[in-house]
Amino acid sequence: MSKEHSENIIIKNVTEENISDLGVFCIKNKKAEGYKVKKDWFCSARNKGVRIKIAFDQDGKQLGFIEYLPSEIAWRPIKARNYIFIQCIAMFSKSTRDKGTASRMIQEIEKEAMAENKFGLCTMSSNGSWMANKTLFLKNGFNILEKKGRFELLGKSFNGNSEKPELLDWTQEQSAFKGWHLLYANQCPWHIKSVTDLQSTAKEYSIDLKVKELDSPSQAQQAPSGYGTFSLIKDGKLLADHYISKTRFKTILKQELQS
Repeated sequence: MSKEHSENIIIKNVTEENISDLGVFCIKNKKAEGYKVKKDWFCSARNKGVRIKIAFDQDGKQLGFIEYLPSEIAWRPIKARNYIFIQCIAMFSKSTRDKGTASRMIQEIEKEAMAENKFGLCTMSSNGSWMANKTLFLKNGFNILEKKGRFELLGKSFNGNSEKPELLDWTQEQSAFKGWHLLYANQCPWHIKSVTDLQSTAKEYSIDLKVKELDSPSQAQQAPSGYGTFSLIKDGKLLADHYISKTRFKTILKQELQS
């Protein structure tokens, strides 16, 4: 990233006081149900410690965002003590990615973590949907610590003697689910639309879909999928680990009903 690009990026912290003005980046319509539930999720007492940064250009255009929090309260299936966990990061424009905006925000978080005497940073990545791939983190000094399925746990330690973060085995949780189940959290503002669509589709197909909102980090850490905050599961079989459309759910239903 050039010095010129670095100086042109303005990073603002989202707070309870300014969230109504800054928003949450990934959903722009502040009248949408997804925005409302994400705002409530962010401002809730259980999420004290969750932080969001949004990057702007000099004209005030939003370029990207990053969500991070103490690793102990991560809404992903990880176990880590005294780390900062990067939970979500998004740069929707290729030109923004080319300017190094994401790296700049990671560097800001690293400074905060060091000032708070954390052991380091960690995150989950994936080459599939809804998570950044590992390339961004590797070029910022992270190392691959563990891999399970399509998910990878990456970390950057400031202290070589600290205990390394670990992935929890979400597959062990799957066998407990009999019938159709949908577990979700409002950590992602797009989940609520998917939940509504899946509920109406299940009713259309006379499927008894049991829906549960995860309301604590510990519940997400013990969820039956690597994504943690979204799991569609039937009789111990994970069918989707990220939010899906009504059309995709209909395809899944037809496949399962024919099997």
